[in-house]
Amino acid sequence: MDITLSKAQQDISKEARRFLKKECSPDFVQEMFEDDKGYTDDLWSKIVELDWPAMCIPEQYGGMGLDLLDLIMVLEETGRALMPGPFFSTILLGAETIIAAGNDSQKETYLPKIANGEIKGTLALYEPDSGADPGYIQMEAKSDGNGFILNGTKILVPDAHVSDFIICVARTQPGDDAEQGVTLFLVDPKSDGITVSLLPTMDATRKYCGVEFKNVPVSTDNVLGEPNQGWGPLCRAMQRVQVAISAESIGGAQWAMEAATDYAKIRIQFGQPIGAYQAIKHRCAQMFVDVESSRSLLYYAAWAQDNEEPTAAAIAASAAKTYCTETFNNVSCGTIQVLGGTGFVWENEIHYYLKRAKANEVALGDPDYHRERILKLLSL
Repeated sequence: MDITLSKAQQDISKEARRFLKKECSPDFVQEMFEDDKGYTDDLWSKIVELDWPAMCIPEQYGGMGLDLLDLIMVLEETGRALMPGPFFSTILLGAETIIAAGNDSQKETYLPKIANGEIKGTLALYEPDSGADPGYIQMEAKSDGNGFILNGTKILVPDAHVSDFIICVARTQPGDDAEQGVTLFLVDPKSDGITVSLLPTMDATRKYCGVEFKNVPVSTDNVLGEPNQGWGPLCRAMQRVQVAISAESIGGAQWAMEAATDYAKIRIQFGQPIGAYQAIKHRCAQMFVDVESSRSLLYYAAWAQDNEEPTAAAIAASAAKTYCTETFNNVSCGTIQVLGGTGFVWENEIHYYLKRAKANEVALGDPDYHRERILKLLSL
């Protein structure tokens, strides 16, 4: 195993930082925080010009066929800048699920359009009483002979209000084994019977929606993969998404750590910088240790998804999701403490980072869920 970054990966990271510094300033993030759409068409067009949506899509479907670790270079920088918009939901929740579960026809229909930025999509997984386990999926999809009829409610669906397709996770077969009977459906959010509404959330740097399905017909051609067999492919896709959100978290944690240390060097108290005091020194040093150790785990987890055997890759994804998102939360809280009163001013962008950290920590399974998952994978 060698996870030393190549020259190409370093260049990807540098170019992403240059782009986001110009196109995604703190003022822009604040503007999009308060905007219902949550991004601009101009920003999306420029992202497409950089070929970011195509990076991990296989070459036969119009993508670049790069490894997940290559995309991590971009995601660290989008997390550092708190980039708004449907990039994450489309290329990860949408494209990765289609790659993992879709048949050749579905991949040929959707993946080239995702790669060239023509369409955007997302995944509708969570329900009002749900968690990350398959047993929480209770939304019904009943067979009507020609297809299925969807009825139910999905919540916390990222960017559903601007999506061209939604992958809906529903139950088509009851039984004692919760993993059996889960089916994935490709649906058009503009179809009759589907209502999409923005949800008020703490982290408005990423827009979350509620999606109501009322007697929505779905043909068998729009079943993603095989009926009743959706949970396995979905898990494989979600492992990659968990690593991706870990990358976003480390990018945000890196920014917060730098904000704290920079402030500690210039804030004068009792005749000297506050960074000269032991308590601040130790806190900043611990932030550095946490961020760097998290990044090492992140890079291994990304490498593992493309190179390790399935159990090791699953453990690495859960370990990264747990450790990296907790680090983002802890470093953001620590930065506010170092900044003192300055950290509580609305104009200081640190509160946006703390909100994203809190959202990332619970998304796709909170740390407790992933620790339990690691125990099961280790057969403990």
